[in-house]
Amino acid sequence: MKRGIKTIVAIALTLLVLIAIAGGYFWYIMGKPLYEPGMVRANKNLRASLTPPEQSSNERFWQVEQDIQLYHFSAGKGRNVLVVHGGPGYPYSKPWAGLEPLTRNYQFHYYDQRGCGQSTRPIDRFTSTNYYENMTTLEKTLGIGAQLADIERIRQVLGEEKLIIIGHSWGGFLASLYAAEFPEHVEAVILIASADALVMPQEGGGLFEEVRKRLPEDMQKDYAAYLKEYLNFGNIFSKSEADLVALNEAFAKYYTAVAKASMPEQGKAGGWMVQAMYMSMGQRHDYRAALKPVNAPVLVIHGEKDLQPERASRMYAQAFPNVEFKVIRNASHFAFSEQPTEFAAVVGEFLSKVK
Repeated sequence: MKRGIKTIVAIALTLLVLIAIAGGYFWYIMGKPLYEPGMVRANKNLRASLTPPEQSSNERFWQVEQDIQLYHFSAGKGRNVLVVHGGPGYPYSKPWAGLEPLTRNYQFHYYDQRGCGQSTRPIDRFTSTNYYENMTTLEKTLGIGAQLADIERIRQVLGEEKLIIIGHSWGGFLASLYAAEFPEHVEAVILIASADALVMPQEGGGLFEEVRKRLPEDMQKDYAAYLKEYLNFGNIFSKSEADLVALNEAFAKYYTAVAKASMPEQGKAGGWMVQAMYMSMGQRHDYRAALKPVNAPVLVIHGEKDLQPERASRMYAQAFPNVEFKVIRNASHFAFSEQPTEFAAVVGEFLSKVK
């Protein structure tokens, strides 16, 4: 009898150890970045070639893979400039007012990143119960590497040997990593309120914590419940694209409550592509060293009243070797719409020095 009890206890302890090991491995995998600088250039972990396929007859879409189309529109005439939107997963519906004065010399191309807006959303639901398999499929299809590969394909579609690229918020993060992957194909980079994502974990807890600190008391409980669901990666693969779109769009309620800024008109938010970005970068990374070899001129713009601290913008300025740093007064996260005249002057002066 005693021997039987000992055997049961031993089995139970073994199971507990195995569960602990499995749990530890899960959190290790979740913390480890799936994207590392250089992977896209090496064509590693991509679904298709970096050479874009033949373009479709629909001029409103760029064909970047056989089954992936990116919706786009443009404003102006002249040298091509690519605008990379933020979010993740919040595309623009209209050209920026802050770039309108420059449209006589430049054609600004706006596009919806894969997985959001009117672009292809290649994943609706996952049917597999294999978490790691789903995670790698998601990252490969919609993650950072896939988004950077699209920028490289767009460069080729536009016929530019060297690209002028503007990135706002999360788009600034992507634009920076693109420059690190393909420095020989970058003419100039303009970063506006770039996401505090170069280093993880973030100093001060990042955007979610900044919002929490400023929310009124009557919204705190609701916000805590929202974050619990939003950051619940344990059952993420039980959700659908529509579930995640709704979850991602819900954040705007809390952001606008504390940011004291009106968000520009935007297209439909991303679903799976947002979670793909998070899984790509993991919880522990430092991408700053990858930006050091980029010799192209870089302009970093920070809105004086941005909810995101100036420290985050200065981190980008310190990482690139050839940088100008500008603060736009009385502007928050959307300087291009809040202070369009000053924004145009700052960007125009910078671009006038680019070949």
